Amino acid sequence: MSWTDERIDTLRTMWEAGQTASQIAEALGGVSRNAVIGKAHRLGLQARPSPVRANEPAAVETPAPAPVAPAPVVEPEPEPIQPEPVVEAAPEPAAEPAREPQQPVLRSVGPGGFVRQSPGEQQPPPSPAPPRRLVPAKPSAEIAGKTSLLDLNDRICKWPIGHPGEPDFHFCGDKVNPGFPYCVAHCGHAYQAQLPRRDRRPPPPLPFGGPRVR
Repeated sequence: MSWTDERIDTLRTMWEAGQTASQIAEALGGVSRNAVIGKAHRLGLQARPSPVRANEPAAVETPAPAPVAPAPVVEPEPEPIQPEPVVEAAPEPAAEPAREPQQPVLRSVGPGGFVRQSPGEQQPPPSPAPPRRLVPAKPSAEIAGKTSLLDLNDRICKWPIGHPGEPDFHFCGDKVNPGFPYCVAHCGHAYQAQLPRRDRRPPPPLPFGGPRVR
């Protein structure tokens, strides 16, 4: 079926008259409703809003409510007036004191590139450790009853007897000569009178042409 000028005029007239596409298709004959809509769209005719709206509930007629007799008016009893609670105002926060601007820290660089500390950054020296208590070792059997290094004081003789490192090395331990660190016998070994210069023996000359002895 072809669209002739006569059929197009009929379509345009009925479309502008507000008839539906089904009615136009039935009047023209040999065309479907969709063909009428497509032709109207190609002719640029004004589109029509769809009569069916999505999710539109069907209109349901509800019966009119029966008239209800008015209830008697009962005046309510007056409620006792309660005093309003007193709300205390919250204290205002204290204003923060103005902060003083921080002064820049002056630093100096020492030899080698190290940064010296300012006087405010120096920390106090650590407290010294408490003195340790010396516990005397258990004396060996060779010096049992003899004066060891831990037994020395200002009232006994400090003359060493033996060689350090030997098991029987000890000190004299007798009473000291007043004013000296040794006893009377060991003071005679420690302190010797000097001879006059004329009676002294010259030291031997040093080998390989050493200095001359005067």
